[in-house]
Amino acid sequence: MNKIALGLMSGTSADGLTVCAVSVRPFKVLHFKNYAYPAALQQKLLNAYALRAPELSALHFELGRLYASIVSKFLKEFHIPAKQISVIGSHGQTVYHGPHDKTPNTLQIGEPSFLAALCGCPVVSDFRAMDIALGGEGAPLIPFFDEYVWGRSTPKILLNVGGISNFSAVGKNLKTFGFDAGPGNTLIDLACQRLLHKPFDKNGQTAAKGTPDKKKVQTLLRQKYFLRRPPKSLDKNAFGEAYLTKHFAPAKAENPADLLATLTYFTAAAVARAVRGFVPKNAQKELVVSGGGCYNQTLLAYLQELLPHMKVTTTLAYGVDPQAKESAAFALFAWLALNRKTNHCARATGAKTNAVLGKITL
Repeated sequence: MNKIALGLMSGTSADGLTVCAVSVRPFKVLHFKNYAYPAALQQKLLNAYALRAPELSALHFELGRLYASIVSKFLKEFHIPAKQISVIGSHGQTVYHGPHDKTPNTLQIGEPSFLAALCGCPVVSDFRAMDIALGGEGAPLIPFFDEYVWGRSTPKILLNVGGISNFSAVGKNLKTFGFDAGPGNTLIDLACQRLLHKPFDKNGQTAAKGTPDKKKVQTLLRQKYFLRRPPKSLDKNAFGEAYLTKHFAPAKAENPADLLATLTYFTAAAVARAVRGFVPKNAQKELVVSGGGCYNQTLLAYLQELLPHMKVTTTLAYGVDPQAKESAAFALFAWLALNRKTNHCARATGAKTNAVLGKITL
């Protein structure tokens, strides 16, 4: 039987770890599952950028142990022998992303040695550092995966809505590229937590009852980031607590439904602005959504409203579960890195050249 590659992904919302098992040749998602973090750990991860060195170091190892424990559980649940795993790709938890700082940098935590000790196979991690070393933004990395899977088909845009929204434009006769478009679920989730004491707006139900302030959204879209040409990427805190307080003052919101409608519309409008401003016309045919945001029906409706010339669908239409896509990508990246093959789209990040990303722990 073909050996299996595992991919691990924990996104900017830090709500849990998605584990995915894939066969690489031919590429196929075999199994995946998301394991939610305890609320206390999620808060610790979301605030990790403010920790002192001893506390951050401890969290790095705590997360590494947890990853190993979760993978052990995953292998038992899906009856996969550890000896069948050829490689594990672990993205880690992004603590800080600062490609435009005086010293360009990015930091993902989750010590990989615990996974290597558990499974007895190589673990590839810290994928973003080499891209930064080559003058890139360190993100987004998923455009390579999108090209690998969809690059020979009709041009389309693959949009992932996690904490941040990012997309790739791929397909025949199109030079693959991608970038961070703007806020994803972050602002919506924060407002839900503050006003409704719920973790997120399930299916966009509350937003659906409100009326978005479209004029305010158009004003926000004049901010520098949205006008800047790609390549470009965002730290998760770019659209975090401070941004919400400054621009939306949610504590004083009289109508939570209107606020959530406005934030959801803002997420959709930032994507539409990016598509219309920077994506070639021949790629503006289909928008294929993945990530947690693809279950927000109000968001999908706003995307369709703002991009009426495009078909809006999800990766399910192509046999890839929207929640599995990013973890599957890191499984592929790890397998390619182990075999010294390029797993990188420099055009998407602004790096000088394509490279083999990731550090291998044996």
